[in-house]
Amino acid sequence: MRGRDAIHLRGLDFYAYHGALPEEQVLGQKFLIDMDLFLDMSKVGSSDQVEDTIHYGEVYQVIKACVTESRFLLIERLAEEIAGRVLGQFSCLSVRVEVHKPQAPIPGIFRDVSVEIWREAGGQT
Repeated sequence: MRGRDAIHLRGLDFYAYHGALPEEQVLGQKFLIDMDLFLDMSKVGSSDQVEDTIHYGEVYQVIKACVTESRFLLIERLAEEIAGRVLGQFSCLSVRVEVHKPQAPIPGIFRDVSVEIWREAGGQT
């Protein structure tokens, strides 16, 4: 069962400037991020010590920096940036990142557009 434990961050809401269209890069829009961090939590389950887990407040700050301090044409690239930074800075076995773009420039009625990626520590997909 190693790696089946997870920390979930849901509905992280940011205003940023990602998009392939020039208007998106000037006007910006809302982006929502969902992330799952997969790790073995058996040690922290016994110790009850924050140093034995991944501090989700710190993960939030990394995600926030990725979304608000960088600019990408594609949300696929943003998802990769988030996954890479989180895997590089925290002791998780793998991550799932979903980037939602609810105001994507699509001429139609829709609730949401999103991309989802899964990445493992060590660069495996």
